[in-house]
Amino acid sequence: LVKLNVPDKEGNLRDVVLGYDDVTGYEKGGGSFGAPVGRNANRIGGAVITIQDKTYELEKNDNGNNLHSGTNYYNKRIWNVGEKTDSKIEFVLHSPDGDQGYPGTADIYVTYSLDKDDKLDIFYEALSDKDTILNMTNHSYFNLDGHNSGSVLQHTLTLEADYFTPGDAQSIPTGEILPVENTPMDFREGRKIGERIEEEYEPLRFGNGYDHNWVLKNKGNFEKVAELMAEESGIVMETYTDRPGMQIYTANFVENEVGKEGVVYGKRSAVCLETQCYPDAVHHENFPSPV
Repeated sequence: LVKLNVPDKEGNLRDVVLGYDDVTGYEKGGGSFGAPVGRNANRIGGAVITIQDKTYELEKNDNGNNLHSGTNYYNKRIWNVGEKTDSKIEFVLHSPDGDQGYPGTADIYVTYSLDKDDKLDIFYEALSDKDTILNMTNHSYFNLDGHNSGSVLQHTLTLEADYFTPGDAQSIPTGEILPVENTPMDFREGRKIGERIEEEYEPLRFGNGYDHNWVLKNKGNFEKVAELMAEESGIVMETYTDRPGMQIYTANFVENEVGKEGVVYGKRSAVCLETQCYPDAVHHENFPSPV
């Protein structure tokens, strides 16, 4: 997702996603700007999975763990174009058995469509000939004042989530499901992202800010789960999903990244709303299964 132009309260178009001016930026960039992530988004502890009593080793690319399926990223590959209309485009990727370490030959479909009501739909589908993990997401970095406008700490975020899954110092979930009540993780009533992000709270310290999974209340139904609002531009974004979790990431590790129009992106210059299964779900029976 390279560019997303949205009219602000004065009717001027603002590009609200971070990215690069050319293909080379995406080939070199390490921040997954706008990326489709698969087969498995987020982290797998120890970079190892077991499916049907068979163990599979994955790439250790994040402190001995697996992040976004290793460095053979889906977003660094050439996809084929499937169905295409004026308002919709489908991309197709053939993923062979053993790709990234995962079992099963899989065909992956990602469809982007835009309707007349300013709704961007990203639809993921995958067919595999073996039991495997399929847990995809989009990794766009949003700044509703415009990609070139600096910090998102004044954006107001609302989340339909009573609980979150805390992680250890490497951001691998402990398996606990904790209430957000009376913590900086409580966005149920809507709060500015920057209001409590620097508090002395262990999950925030471990994540260098927000980089956590919230347990959504949608019960597997396609429902509105989040709202992001920028006062300055007046732009509001609603997020709908049928996934059980959402990783909120406040660009905590983005530093001096030269993006579109020569803009230098830095820490907290955007927020990602990554709808997905919970991180490391394959190792926690109390989490919805990603298999």
